[in-house]
Amino acid sequence: MKRLFLLLSLSCLCALDLHAEMEPDGTYLYAQKDGQDLYLDVYAPFPDSDTTVQIDSVTLVSKPAILFVFGGGFKEGSRDAAAYKPWFEALCKDGYRVISIDYRLGLKDVKKMGIAQRNLLDKAIHMAVEDLYSSVLFLRENQAELGIDTDNLVLAGSSAGAITILQADYERGNRTEYAAVLPEDFRFAGVMSFAGAIYSTHGPVQYSHSAPAPTLFMHGTADKLVNYDQIVFFNIGWFGSSRLAERFDKLNYPYTFLRFKDHGHEIAVAMTYTLEIQKEFILTSVLKKVPRRLDILVDDPRIEAPAIWRMGPDELYK
Repeated sequence: MKRLFLLLSLSCLCALDLHAEMEPDGTYLYAQKDGQDLYLDVYAPFPDSDTTVQIDSVTLVSKPAILFVFGGGFKEGSRDAAAYKPWFEALCKDGYRVISIDYRLGLKDVKKMGIAQRNLLDKAIHMAVEDLYSSVLFLRENQAELGIDTDNLVLAGSSAGAITILQADYERGNRTEYAAVLPEDFRFAGVMSFAGAIYSTHGPVQYSHSAPAPTLFMHGTADKLVNYDQIVFFNIGWFGSSRLAERFDKLNYPYTFLRFKDHGHEIAVAMTYTLEIQKEFILTSVLKKVPRRLDILVDDPRIEAPAIWRMGPDELYK
């Protein structure tokens, strides 16, 4: 594992001042579950943007589509929240197609969250994973019409959405009953997690069927809402980005980890600050398939930390 310690300025991290009024180019009903219509929005690349990347002197490849899952503790949030729009716009300006999906909120009416409610959390996570898989199947069935290659699809998620995408690739990598709806040889091209974790009832995270996709972890070291390290109760484990990176390193799986020193859960919505690193990750780890393991400590006190993102579970579930 290569470990780097960097002091990054916001100018280097490309803090963008974009408006939040971007509208999708199309909205599609992808599933109906529990009496709820689930939609996805598709944001097309800007007309003058470059949708390809030069890999070497002779190879030109298409940039992947980004499938995004919003956050909100599995109790709130929306696929078109204003906080995400600047990031969507920045990606589309750079030639990426973005898909943002609905999913069922399994903890919508929960007033307390702790170890005693682990079954509720388990159910909520897997409901979201099931909906994510349903959106992937919809995209596969309609990829020609939508201009999406589902063999070149990068998952991205914020907070609960980051948990969902990490869990989805974990279930796929173990070919669990949840992942059985996907073709057996299906793979995600990459995963970008903004403050996520994996929930396991079988001890430490492992991938028995196939390796995980190259993964970009981003997490605040002082995150109180989604644990940065781990919480273990017998075989039940809540494994945050730090512990997941440790496992990926041990098992020689490619990953990049940005540890935001002393930052909390605000990293879940700090997408525009790390846009250049995301693009570099996609180029190097996803498209060029360089099997690197990179660990970066980001020490930058200027990343804004609104009070709402300093909350803990007791404050969210009340």
